[in-house]
Amino acid sequence: MDLTFLGTGTSQGVPVIACDCNVCVSSDAEDNRLRASAMITIDGDNYVIDSGPDFRQQILREKVQDLRAILFTHEHKDHIAGMDDVRAFNFKHNKDMDVYCDLNVQKALLREYPYVFSDFKYPGVPEVKVHQICGDESFTIDGNLFIPIEVMHYKLPILGFRVGDLTYITDAKTISDSEIEKVKGSKVLVVNALRIQEHISHFNLEQALSFINKVNPERAYLTHISHLMGKHNDVDKLLPDNVFLAYDGLRIKV
Repeated sequence: MDLTFLGTGTSQGVPVIACDCNVCVSSDAEDNRLRASAMITIDGDNYVIDSGPDFRQQILREKVQDLRAILFTHEHKDHIAGMDDVRAFNFKHNKDMDVYCDLNVQKALLREYPYVFSDFKYPGVPEVKVHQICGDESFTIDGNLFIPIEVMHYKLPILGFRVGDLTYITDAKTISDSEIEKVKGSKVLVVNALRIQEHISHFNLEQALSFINKVNPERAYLTHISHLMGKHNDVDKLLPDNVFLAYDGLRIKV
């Protein structure tokens, strides 16, 4: 199983529009972050977690020729805004795109993409097949077991996902002990770390490291990073030996 970080930035991405901080003007490619998304590849099949505003750019960069399914963590715009571009896969492979999401995301997709779900569809619109999931029930895609991990994004419950020895969590602020138990035993953990300072709806760096310590994976990667975290190379030097700052395009084996 491979994991490709399609994007590792927060909702504004990095650089931030109209910002001239040292991170946003950095010439280091690892300081440039598209909106958070990841692709899991199992036996040649690709599964994307979240299709944000940069989805088209990310898929082109990674030269993805086929996509088996999209799993959504939650309904915020930086995680669903690129779904329209799945139609390229519809046209190429002549099949619907399987989408896995909870009821809140399903309602948001209906609101944001009414033309996709209309009884009378305009020619060329995306074709999707929505599979409703929830935080307390595992599900399979192509025989691969996906375990939802429910976390709180301030007051909004959202889903992370565990597949085998990999757990991917983004936009978390708090995680219950029962959900942490689902994560324990993961060899690779991906978790959000927005910035150094406290934030109302995201782990900061200290909180992310504390969570990683509880899970105790072999390796952990930080994602959903803002320009307020600091420059990639500077922050990377502060991390424990088994914790790494992810960057766009990073591919790891699990």
